[in-house]
Amino acid sequence: MTKRGDMAEDVRTAPRKGAAAPPARPEATTAGDRLLFVAAFFLPPRLTPDRVRYHRWYRKLDTYRFICWFLSLPLLFYGVFVVSPFLQAFFYSLTDWTGLSANYNFVGFDNYVRLWGDAQFWSALWNSVLLLIVVPVVTLALGLFFAFMLNAGGRHKKNEAISGVRGSQFYKIVYFFPQVLSVAIIAVIWARIFSPRSGILNASLERVGLGALTRDDWLGGPWALACVMAVLSWSFVGFYVVLFSAAMGSIPKEIYEAALLDGASRPATFFRITFPLSWDAIRTGWIYMGIQALDAFALVNIMIPDHGMDVLPTFLYKQAFVRGQAGYATAVGVVLFLVTLVFAVAMMRLGRRDRIEF
Repeated sequence: MTKRGDMAEDVRTAPRKGAAAPPARPEATTAGDRLLFVAAFFLPPRLTPDRVRYHRWYRKLDTYRFICWFLSLPLLFYGVFVVSPFLQAFFYSLTDWTGLSANYNFVGFDNYVRLWGDAQFWSALWNSVLLLIVVPVVTLALGLFFAFMLNAGGRHKKNEAISGVRGSQFYKIVYFFPQVLSVAIIAVIWARIFSPRSGILNASLERVGLGALTRDDWLGGPWALACVMAVLSWSFVGFYVVLFSAAMGSIPKEIYEAALLDGASRPATFFRITFPLSWDAIRTGWIYMGIQALDAFALVNIMIPDHGMDVLPTFLYKQAFVRGQAGYATAVGVVLFLVTLVFAVAMMRLGRRDRIEF
């Protein structure tokens, strides 16, 4: 019995006729094996040496090789067209390049020292920071209010926990209309509205008996920043009405029904249900609106006269293309990049909350 069992064991373990036995997996790796692994990372599987292909590490290498080769072309384009310009900008910020020739001299951090003592730079930076703080708050607050009213501000209908106001779809189109217009058209229209001689703002104030509130120079005096804030908020609030309406529409109606049965008012429903469940869209919108507020170049450059205010993009433009100081202008661009980066990272960190599943 034992002999017959031993023979059966030999038959099961013996390799089949014509079949090649798999090569033994090496347990230890030498310097030569490491070089083979590096080479195998750039080779297709059929050209990979057997000594590497049957190693226990090869499966992990094959996985990462596929991921890296799949991402190599997009990363190459990103590095050439996105990362490389940033690095070049930082390099030119350390030179006295005029932007009008290929000649430049390395000056180190002199441009940044000059920025530190430039009053016009600090004024432009302060205006940009104010836009960064005020415009997102006002725009998102108005977008949330209008979106909530359009989705849950109507009278309660039969068999519906919440309902929007009548004609909500039409209002969404009206609110979104400024997004269809280009920034240049918006700037020209509002420049005519704020015109002290032929603008409808002063004429309307005088017609309703508020002539004391009229101004001779809305866009060139201390009111210029407030006018830019108002135009920015007006032009983007419709986008956020649509964005927040989509976020609120994804909230299950059962949650509102439960709140209604508990006797929750509309303000309580908004702050305890709608706002927390729409937080991801709000945080994304906040970052996007902050970047738009920092990039107010076209609006300020077209709408505001030369004696008016400056923001960082317009200050950069004047230094590079009016005064021929491209090296100094790229230093301003580096500062603008750092401000944008700090704002985005701060919002991602401070706005992080536990995700609510529903």
